Amino acid sequence: MAYIIGVIGGDGIGPEVVAEGLKVLNAAGVEIDIVAYDLGGDRYLRDGTVLSDEILEEWRGLDALYLGAVGTPEVPPGVIERGLLLRMRFELDLYVNRRPFQGHMALSEEIAADQEAFTFEVIRENTEGTYTGEGGFLRRYTPKEVATQGSVNTRYGVERCVRYAFELARSRPKRHLTLVHKTNVLTFAGDLWERTFNEVAEEYPDVATAYNHVDAACIYFVQDPKSYDVIVTDNLFGDILTDLAGAVSGGIGLAASANLNPDRTGPSMFEPVHGSAPDIVGTGKANPTAAILSAAMMVEFLGEASAATRIRAACAVPEIQHGTTTEIGDAIAERV
Repeated sequence: MAYIIGVIGGDGIGPEVVAEGLKVLNAAGVEIDIVAYDLGGDRYLRDGTVLSDEILEEWRGLDALYLGAVGTPEVPPGVIERGLLLRMRFELDLYVNRRPFQGHMALSEEIAADQEAFTFEVIRENTEGTYTGEGGFLRRYTPKEVATQGSVNTRYGVERCVRYAFELARSRPKRHLTLVHKTNVLTFAGDLWERTFNEVAEEYPDVATAYNHVDAACIYFVQDPKSYDVIVTDNLFGDILTDLAGAVSGGIGLAASANLNPDRTGPSMFEPVHGSAPDIVGTGKANPTAAILSAAMMVEFLGEASAATRIRAACAVPEIQHGTTTEIGDAIAERV
């Protein structure tokens, strides 16, 4: 029986990389029925649509969502991000953002020469923190303007994300989980995260734990990424850290992500970390590997572990990372 997948190609290179992901899924023998959705910056510019209630309701009946990239320079910042991506996360309760990283590339030859291969995953809380939109303006557009931006953290939201991270760490060989925050400055949110983490840790005596301030973690990501196994952090820190992790593990074009509803009360959404890159649309320069790896995460979440393993193995062949968008997709599909 085929899986029903909602596909949002989106803007820029989004449709290009998604096409390669679907090609590889077909080569892997995964049966899917596609429901295409025209959403993103281009659609907004045409008729003002961002995400309608009707489409959101349709999504609740799908098995998964697969997204390329959204955003165009002509659309004001925040319109698509908040109206589509964040609304999707909040409404479908995609409370875990899971991003795996592996590689041995680094930001400098000196570091690379002394760096072993590494693999780690970042678990980012996906529905709270500074992204909830709490805040506002006072005396806007005046010399005495005030802007506030709050961070919303609930015990419920933090704990379910932390528990997911502990379960993931328990399933990996190193069985190690690091909490990343800024508890010495963010003494309210940080305290909630740290207390919750420590209390849940008591239920996982087989998982070793550690804590890093987020600024220290940025240093360790570059200097010693092999020291990490699983990392759990809040929404904003996770957003920043995973872009850095993409850079140190070979480039943002290799970074996949899953926006998960682990309770499976609705579809989860899978997307590459990179943006829409309108400057290279149609040039064949877009690397589809991140989108293909995101597709692998999607089918694994749906229960197709064997296909996901084969796709990841094909993507790991170094020589396939050279060529045009379609050439890379063809090479991966052939190896699957």
